[in-house]
Amino acid sequence: MNEESHQFTNNLINETSPYLLQHAHNPVNWNAWNNETLELAKKENKLLIISIGYSSCHWCHVMEHESFEDTTVAELMNTHFIPIKVDREERPDVDDVYMTACNLINGSGGWPLNAIALPDGRPIWAGTYFPKDQWIKILNQFITHKNNDYDRLVESAEKLVSGIQSVDQIIDVKEDVTFQEEELKSIGDRFLNNVDFVNGGKEGSQKFPLPNHYEFLLKYAYKYPETKALEAVTLTLDRMMSGGIYDQIEGGFSRYTVDNIWKVPHFEKMLYDNAQLVSLYSKAYQFTSDDNYARVVKETLSFMKENWLDSSGGYYSSYDADSEGEEGKFYIWKKEEFASIIPAEEFEEFADYFNISDEGNWEEHNILFLDPERKKESAEFLKKKENWKQLILNERRNRVYPGLDDKILCSWNALLLNGYIDAYKAFGDETYREEAISIWNFIEKNLLKDGERLDRNYKNGTSTINAFLDDYAFVIKGLIHLYEITFDEQYLTKADKITSYAKKHFLNETSNMLNYTSDLDPPLIANKAELMDGVIPGSNSVMANNFHNLGLLLYNKEYLEISEQMLTNMKLSIEQASQPNFYSNWCNLFFSMVYEPYEVAILGPESDQISKEMMSHFHPNALYLGGTTEGSLQLLEDKLQEGEDFIYVCVNKSCKIPVQDAVSAMKLLD
Repeated sequence: MNEESHQFTNNLINETSPYLLQHAHNPVNWNAWNNETLELAKKENKLLIISIGYSSCHWCHVMEHESFEDTTVAELMNTHFIPIKVDREERPDVDDVYMTACNLINGSGGWPLNAIALPDGRPIWAGTYFPKDQWIKILNQFITHKNNDYDRLVESAEKLVSGIQSVDQIIDVKEDVTFQEEELKSIGDRFLNNVDFVNGGKEGSQKFPLPNHYEFLLKYAYKYPETKALEAVTLTLDRMMSGGIYDQIEGGFSRYTVDNIWKVPHFEKMLYDNAQLVSLYSKAYQFTSDDNYARVVKETLSFMKENWLDSSGGYYSSYDADSEGEEGKFYIWKKEEFASIIPAEEFEEFADYFNISDEGNWEEHNILFLDPERKKESAEFLKKKENWKQLILNERRNRVYPGLDDKILCSWNALLLNGYIDAYKAFGDETYREEAISIWNFIEKNLLKDGERLDRNYKNGTSTINAFLDDYAFVIKGLIHLYEITFDEQYLTKADKITSYAKKHFLNETSNMLNYTSDLDPPLIANKAELMDGVIPGSNSVMANNFHNLGLLLYNKEYLEISEQMLTNMKLSIEQASQPNFYSNWCNLFFSMVYEPYEVAILGPESDQISKEMMSHFHPNALYLGGTTEGSLQLLEDKLQEGEDFIYVCVNKSCKIPVQDAVSAMKLLD
């Protein structure tokens, strides 16, 4: 469809974000978030409407259809406001400011997020989804306030901004602090208090995967096998991979379920979830050797590569929940549809296995899910099941696919880089190592600029947004672990350089934490920092772990001191939290402070094979280094014995007697 066929076209037509482009033909005169738009608001003395969402957000689409495609609503918005559309995935910094405002006003938030602000961007009100009539009422209220009581709006904005600025304030703790085993055990106990030991996951009416939460519990289970930590992890992973949240046909996970048994998903699939779940299931396989975990990793990586890999080597962001305007339509089935696909003599067995019923198991349709207590499946049955899945997949490919958000984000691709690394460690599949290197090559070629500065986004050969701290944090993490699986020092060198850049441009010297936005970016109304860990670990906790690991590998005392200071600043918050999962990645660093990581130096002609054998087992507190040459790392100096393989297990610069095979080395780790 060419542009002339659209009745309306606004300024979003020049953007690359699929979410913004979805609104480019609304009658609302949308603008992107930039200095020009803010200057226009000041010049015309109009309030801002800042509407924030993302491409796969179901209720964002609903509000667009009900309100933003309506000419009556558009006239109100265009006449009295400057409307701004923001893709929260491209501009999480803007989203964070106004989401904080929404939480302060309402006690909760969500998307779509709609804020009204003064011309300079200071918010005076924020909410989420509103039906058309209610939205019109809200607009008229603020038009009246603007005309009759502007001073009161300014007063409200000043109070709200003060609240926003105070939310992420952290005290730089000056006194010496220690990290004790008893404190770590207390944290682990509180983690377990929040586990649903019937259905897995956290207790509650909805279920979200929280990968980093369970990575900490895996570490905890390894160190304290007498606790219920391993049960908490395996129960959760088993329920997830059996439920409707997992695509039983093609692999990959939806973002969350609307029930407490992992059955009914909110159907969008996100790169960040699937990347992290690949890491989690890979680590769980290292711990348990459960073949089902290996299958989930293989299927999920295959799904992402098949559907989201761009020709540039980067991966797209997400699939929408909707197709043809209907939530979940791509994934749900009538029983008779299956009957036309599956061989008749196998249909009863198929329907029983996938819980298919005549009346449907969700809104008169069927979501495929499994009995989590099912018996171990025979090789013959597994072959039959694979045939069923292929038949359904072939049929499903004839359907209209969910909407694709084809922007490529630096941080999310770096999460997948780490996912491939963890999969390689667990399974030793060379294609996983190759794909990890390929993702880094994409980032280096397209997003890494002169002077080690990163861009956040990439689409159609263009990157336009200066990167945020999470982009740097996950790229650095990926490079550290890329070194571990290759022993190629170029990756550590690059990690060190990018870390130095991040330290220079993000470190807040007052708090000794890192700001979310670079000092190169125009300031927002609040200088925010990501301190807590959510579905994605917070960028400060990732950087604190990076400083620690790089400090150990490079013998960089400054990095180690920064890491310890950051955790020291957070220690009281972690200890006082009733739900420490909000600090799960900080807890991983706490673990490393209590139990200092092993540095495992592997040198010799078979160093790659030995490291592959060792990494296939779960040793959560080990860093690997080495190669066929000594390289330049201090810990490797004078350790190479020509023609022979030696493994040195070291802690705090002190090494045990070297051994020559993986099994002996792993005994030293255990």
